[in-house]
Amino acid sequence: MKSKIKKFYTWTIVILLVVFAVFIYWKYFFTYSEGNRAGLLQKFSKRGQIFKTWEGEMILSSVKSNQNVALASEKFLFSVTGRDVAEKLSHLEGQFVTLHYTEKNGKLFWRGDTEYFVDSVRLIMNE
Repeated sequence: MKSKIKKFYTWTIVILLVVFAVFIYWKYFFTYSEGNRAGLLQKFSKRGQIFKTWEGEMILSSVKSNQNVALASEKFLFSVTGRDVAEKLSHLEGQFVTLHYTEKNGKLFWRGDTEYFVDSVRLIMNE
């Protein structure tokens, strides 16, 4: 009888650990979506109290005036984990860029403030 109870508790713990591991993977590491966003890179900085992360802000414009000023816009907040991408972005503030990003279901405080992680950047040439 004790053997069956011990086996039951062992399997219960194993199943709970597997469910917990799957949940952690789904919440923090599974890529929910990926794509590109184009707009004006307004702000890019390294910030944080204990864990310093690269954070950026881009204006996504749907209408531009004659002087390349965004009229109808929304902000796209993102985080960067790669040092090479961070260095490129720090030199492109004030420029129109296209960012490739992946979106996660959750965020970890040591990886960034947002659920959007940029992994590449491309400068948009003025026409």
